[in-house]
Amino acid sequence: MGNPLDALRALMASNSPPLDALIVPSEDYHQSEYVSARDKRRQFVSGFTGSAGLALITMNEALLWTDGRYFLQALQQLTDPWKLMRIGEDSPVEIWISDNLPKDAAVGIDPWCISVDTAHRWEHAFLKNKQNLIQLSQNLVDEVWKDRPALEIRPVVIHPIEFAGRPVEEKLKDLREKLAQEKASGIIFTALDEVAWLYNIRGDDVAYCPVVHAFAIVTLASAFLYVDDRKISAEVRSYVSENGIEIRDYGSVESDVVSLASGKLGISFSPEDSRNDKKNLIWVDPGTCCFALFSKLSSDQIVLQQSPLALAKALKNPVELDGLRKAHIRDGAAVVQYLIWLDNQMQEIYGAPGYFFEPEGKHKRKYSETTKLTEVSVSDMLESFRAKKEYFKGLSFPTISSVGPNAAVIHYSPDSKSCSELDVDRIYLFDSGAQYQDGTTDITRTVHFGKPSTHEKACYTAVLKGHIALDTAKFPNGTNGHALDILARIPLWKDGLDYRHGTGHGIGSYLNVHEGPHLISFRPQARNVALQASMTVTDEPGYYEDGNFGIRLENVLIVKEADTKFNFGDKGYLSFEHITWAPYQKKLMDLTMLTPEEIEWVDTYHSTCREVLASYMNEQEITWLMRATEPIRV
Repeated sequence: MGNPLDALRALMASNSPPLDALIVPSEDYHQSEYVSARDKRRQFVSGFTGSAGLALITMNEALLWTDGRYFLQALQQLTDPWKLMRIGEDSPVEIWISDNLPKDAAVGIDPWCISVDTAHRWEHAFLKNKQNLIQLSQNLVDEVWKDRPALEIRPVVIHPIEFAGRPVEEKLKDLREKLAQEKASGIIFTALDEVAWLYNIRGDDVAYCPVVHAFAIVTLASAFLYVDDRKISAEVRSYVSENGIEIRDYGSVESDVVSLASGKLGISFSPEDSRNDKKNLIWVDPGTCCFALFSKLSSDQIVLQQSPLALAKALKNPVELDGLRKAHIRDGAAVVQYLIWLDNQMQEIYGAPGYFFEPEGKHKRKYSETTKLTEVSVSDMLESFRAKKEYFKGLSFPTISSVGPNAAVIHYSPDSKSCSELDVDRIYLFDSGAQYQDGTTDITRTVHFGKPSTHEKACYTAVLKGHIALDTAKFPNGTNGHALDILARIPLWKDGLDYRHGTGHGIGSYLNVHEGPHLISFRPQARNVALQASMTVTDEPGYYEDGNFGIRLENVLIVKEADTKFNFGDKGYLSFEHITWAPYQKKLMDLTMLTPEEIEWVDTYHSTCREVLASYMNEQEITWLMRATEPIRV
């Protein structure tokens, strides 16, 4: 295959009008974080495999923007003529275009792969030099991607009420009440997890995310599901019909949005309404709706604000919370069984002193050089432990299994052809999660099977202190994740250390592992949504030393009402309940850095680990777990 850049530039030159630049984002038609193989257009043109990034191709340059999680990975994967642009450090793509391309430049986009917010931000930046955002009728990458993966037909499945907790009828009723409050007659849903949550359906169209490639439109009187009909079984067809949902072809959503705008799709919009100057208002989420569908609506009929399902989905119902707790216990058992297996293997193959002890002398390899543990082989074993647990459906994201310098690559993805072998003398970090029918999990632990250095222990302990500080926080209702983010960083800041990623993200109920609208982060958008009781959020501070090691500790938390002595301002206070269960490695702790309260927290957490995981363990595993969770002795 020839260079895709040459082929794309030829198409750009022959386009009408000729394009000065082409933007290739990571997202699909639904603005998804994780996309199917056939939608990895940015990866195809650039070679960069991270989940977040944007490519800009001009006639002379090729640039890739990505965030701090991926700086190292991008440097390793990008080849000439690609140039890395660091989000937060270099100019944003729209400013770069405005400053570097000529006046009246034509910038091509596929409007299906760009959100309304993004398109509007770019258009505003382009006004300075009268540059133009051109909506292309065909995706140019698709035209040059000759071996693009084929469309796979995977069935839609019903998500049972025993796991969903709320029936579709109830969710639609609440949604229509919100439409009426906004005087909107209909709403367009493009986010895959929102469609899945609203209609209590799941699928397998995107790796790691149990979602279906589908759109939804809901009006005050009707509900529609836009999906490939080949994915619908008789059972599912009957189910959606019983819930008042009409199935329509995936590709007909564009024409139906036009019909929705004119009052001809599931809306009673009489001539009398027109005489009374009532608008046929349509609700659109600017952060998730693609620009292509938005462009079919007139500006005076749009309610442009966040989807009402974003918050509704984030506020877990009691059944979902119960399922998440149970899923995390089973998942914690799998992680502990993995650690026990890995500990034994490191001792048997490499002569490591193991999880508990620091070596007195040099370790000695016991088996031949052909016997080895690699980042990929051990992560496969972790998946096998999870696969034995009840309700397991798959992983929730590609496992980050990383040794030494690779652990400094925040979203490192090991490849079987080039991954590293485990090393007694280096830190090992694994960040992983699973999809269970009753909940989604995400956990990170960092361990050392040899003798950690004083510096490694100090860094690990600083991360642990930040992890505990967030876990134990109490804060008034109305507090957002931007205000809380600092708690996890202060112990690192004291030594001039930090990390380039957010501290926490929401997590789905057998849905996407990254879920909004809330987050705990230094990024400005973390100010947008306050934390509320029954939300889930991760607690995952870290520290990464390029070329040396990386450390991260992650638990999933549930936001709950706090019991406080006072209630200043009658606001009510919130706190966290951790639901992730796997021990922290005491060998990596510098106990002189921990306060008595922090030591008590670790001991209490470890005591609970023993209690909740014991029923999943055999006698030998319980012995190991008891040892790993013995009280700290200072």
